[in-house]
Parts: sequence; structure tokens; C-alpha cells
Amino acid sequence: MATSNSNTQSLERQSRSSTPFIPVKTDLLSQLENILESDPLIDEVGFIHPSQFAALNGEAPSVPSLFSRCDPQPADGITLFHASEFASDMFFWNREHKLGISTLVILPLYTAAKDAFMEAHKQYTMLSYLDGQKDQSETATSHDIVESQVMKHSRALLLLSSDFGTAWNSRKHVLSKKQQFQMFMDEMLLSSLVLSYSPKSERAWSHRRWVIKMIAGKCPNLLEIVGRESELVKMLAENSKMNYRAWNHRCWLVSYMPEAQVLHELQKSRDWAGLHVADNSCFHYRTRLLLRMVEDLQHSQDPNSLSSAELQQLLKEELDWVGSLIMRYVGREALWLHRRFLSVLWMKYFATCDLNISGPLCCESTDICDSSKFVDNELKLYEACTIIPDNDFEDYHTQAIYSATYIIWLAKRMPESFGVELQKKAEDGKLKRLLEKLCPGKSFLWDSLTGHF
Repeated sequence: MATSNSNTQSLERQSRSSTPFIPVKTDLLSQLENILESDPLIDEVGFIHPSQFAALNGEAPSVPSLFSRCDPQPADGITLFHASEFASDMFFWNREHKLGISTLVILPLYTAAKDAFMEAHKQYTMLSYLDGQKDQSETATSHDIVESQVMKHSRALLLLSSDFGTAWNSRKHVLSKKQQFQMFMDEMLLSSLVLSYSPKSERAWSHRRWVIKMIAGKCPNLLEIVGRESELVKMLAENSKMNYRAWNHRCWLVSYMPEAQVLHELQKSRDWAGLHVADNSCFHYRTRLLLRMVEDLQHSQDPNSLSSAELQQLLKEELDWVGSLIMRYVGREALWLHRRFLSVLWMKYFATCDLNISGPLCCESTDICDSSKFVDNELKLYEACTIIPDNDFEDYHTQAIYSATYIIWLAKRMPESFGVELQKKAEDGKLKRLLEKLCPGKSFLWDSLTGHF
């Protein structure tokens, strides 16, 4: 019997030692908000497993059982303590402007932040209504206090739930009333912090665009801010693949860039695109940059702006570069889509005037705008890409399909230029056989093309 009691007591001690110890959630929220207040330059946040805290602190693991319990143990087996009884580094880690939050307290911390924010938001909405009913001086003091609570609690909440729309909107409302430049800059820091752990948060990217719109025309260093935004997108794109939200933000920034910065961005993004040939977002960004330069050339009155000849040379270099990437990285659809855009750009603005498709920037004397040379280059690329080695790599088959459909698409846009050459290919049947062999579903493209000649 004594042995049985001893075993029971041993099991109870093991159960108590394995029970999670979590502070009261309001104390957790106070700890987090105090950290954010004491270190406003925090630029990265992450969520850390409790077992990693000891290694980060270079210490032996903390032992929660050394603390006396202050709240009754709930039915779910979680023991609650006041956070003041814990070392501050048990659930939060803050060094060199980096913040780590224990995964053990995410749920209670989120609940506390949400409850505190919603209560502050409710009071703020009520006071805003009262402002219109009586003298504002009567509610000014209380209004400032509640505004401060809204901003403080929403910041903590957004670090735990990046797409909480009400929190973002409440911050917009306060900022719109205050119209203080430093508050807008602080908002950029907050959204950067959110993006450090949630780089695809649409709400965070949208909030950054709203801030930039608010300070545009009022900020002397807007170009510097836009440059930093472009670098932020590049950094996040490297850490999170296929982040089209980040690239969409970068495309939006182009409208705020001067011509020199647009040209710099085109040159700077080239190396990145060459190493990420499957990421269509970067090529779409280059598309936006090239279109912006064309627009500037058409409407700019600045004599120092990019000339037509310089832009034509840029287009030729882009075509040559994409052609080399197509040959090096076989079967990458993003490269063929970008080449289609470049071909449309060439036909619309730079083709020689005898094609009846030329635009206001056409030229008749340079090799760049010679339609016969353009056709010859595209046909050579087609021929090179339809050669399939004796192996089973599907990429070569995919490359051949992209090449064939591209040349047919191009021929429909320039029937007079491509007609003679493609009629020769119709006689040997190579293009039609290629489509029938590799992609039977697309063989109809050849039949639709013959009607153009």
C-alpha cells in the first residue's frame, strides 16, 4: 500500500513538472508592449520554440517550477503565473533590434492583444462620435489617451496577426488626423517589422502604399524612401520565392521614380532576373520600367532625358539578353512571355515605317529598327530552339513548343514580314509536324495561320 502511494505521488510530480507554465495573458501583453516601447528600432520579429531560448541567452534553461503558482490551475492543465514572477527572457528575446516571441505564448498573447485593442477601438469610436456633439476641448484629453491605447495595442496585435484589417484601418484613421511626418515614418518601420515574418501580407504592403501617398509632395527625401522600398522588395523576394505581392508593390513604385532611377532599377534588376528565370514577377517589373521610359520619351520636355536612339539600344540589348537566357535555361515560360512583350514593344514603337504598325518613335535608318533583321533574328532563335537532342529531357520538348507557338504568334502580328519565310516552312512541313508531335492540341494554330498569307 505504501508502495502504491509512493508511485502515485511520483506520477503527480511528473505531471506537474510537464505542465506548461504560462503567465496571465494581460501581463504577457504588458511585457511585449514595454519591449516595443523601449526598442523602437526593432526591425525583425520571429517566433521561437521554448527550447531555443536557453541557447539564445547562453544560459541554462529556466525552471518554471521554482515559481509559486498564483492562479488556480485550469481544467486544460495549464498553470498560470503573473509575468512579474518570471525572468523577462523566458518568453521574449530582444537583442540588437531583433525580437523573438516564444511559441508557447502566442495564443494567450494574441487573445490579450485583440481584447485590449477592440476595447480601445470601441472607446475611440465613441469619443469620435462625441466630438461632433459637443465642444472638442471637453474630450481632447481623454481622446489623446484612447488614441495612444489604440496605437499601442494595434501594434502588438499586428505583430501577431498581420492581416487584421480593423487594426490597420484604425491606425490610418489616427494618422490621418495627426498628420505628423514622424508618425508616418514610424508606420513604415512597423509595416517592415510585420513583413519580416509575413512577407506576403497584402494588408502590410497596402498600408505602405497608403503611407507613401500621404507623404508624397510633403517629403523632401521621397526619392530616398522609394529607393529603400525597392531594396526592401529585393531582400524579401530573395527570402520568399514567387512573392508577387512584393513585386506588385515595386511596380507601383515606378510611378514615383525619376528617369535616372528607372534606368538604374532596370540595370540593377538584370542580375537578379538572370538568376531567377522562373520568376515571372521580376520580368514583369522590367516590363513596367521599359514602359515608363517609353512614356517619358513621348511626353518629356527635358532635353537631358533619354533619347530615342538610346532607348532603342536598350531594347536591342534586352532582346539579345533574353535570347541568351532562353538558350541557356531551356523551357522557361517566363522568358518567352517577356520576349513577346519586347516584340510588341518593338513593333509598336520602333519598327520601320513601312510596316503600317509603327509608332511615333519609329526610325528608318538604324539597324535596330530594321524589320528584316528583326525577323531574321527571331527565325534563327526559333530554329535553334526546335532542335531536340536525342534524350528524354522534357525541357527540350517544352522549349520547342514555346518556340513554335511564339513564331506563329509573331507571324499573325507581322504577316507581311514573316509570310514568305513561313510559307517555305509550310512546304517542308516541319513546323506543322512539330506541333502535331509535341502538342497535338495546338496543331490547329498552324491551320489558323495559313489564312494570313
